[in-house]
Amino acid sequence: MAKPLPTAVRNHLTGLRLLLLFTVLCGLLYPLAITGISQVAFSSQANGSLVKDKNGNVVGSSLIGQNFTTTSADGKTVSPDPKLFQSRPSAAGASGYDPTASGGSNKGTNDADLATTYTQLKAAIATFNGVSQSQVPADAVTKSGSGLDPDISPAYAAIQVNRVAQARGLTDAQVQALVKKYTQDRTLGFLGEPRVDVLNLNIALTKAG
Repeated sequence: MAKPLPTAVRNHLTGLRLLLLFTVLCGLLYPLAITGISQVAFSSQANGSLVKDKNGNVVGSSLIGQNFTTTSADGKTVSPDPKLFQSRPSAAGASGYDPTASGGSNKGTNDADLATTYTQLKAAIATFNGVSQSQVPADAVTKSGSGLDPDISPAYAAIQVNRVAQARGLTDAQVQALVKKYTQDRTLGFLGEPRVDVLNLNIALTKAG
């Protein structure tokens, strides 16, 4: 009869078996099962809530804002595209909307630099959209907590309607109809605020002309 292994060795072997078992269960089978379920039941969300244009090309994510700019003929100047609705400002990264740099500025309302930045930004937005500074809403000059907010308020969209309509040769009514189509109500009727889906609105505008 073989001599029983020492207790310490048996304990180590039992621990090793459990380690291998739970490595397979939790490190392989469980992730594969969750990935499979998410791909079947929540495919869009699992793949980043990507948005595609009419040609099937990925143009962004419904969860992350982005810049809508145009480049001058000489390629030296990048500026906001007058034909498209502009997003809420971003605090994430030098180029804006960097998903790896999510976060606000952490500056308070009594910060002198912040106040100067807001004043300058409000003046620039008012000039760009041909409205008075008093018409520029708060979300047009302030950054969200994540710095990646993809939506804007109906008020910010409203001051951009005439500028977009003129740049595209459309009527204000045509543009307003698209804004209304891509305006989402409060979640469950009471959470958050109404918001405009800028990315899908701009895709619709591109299709319209």
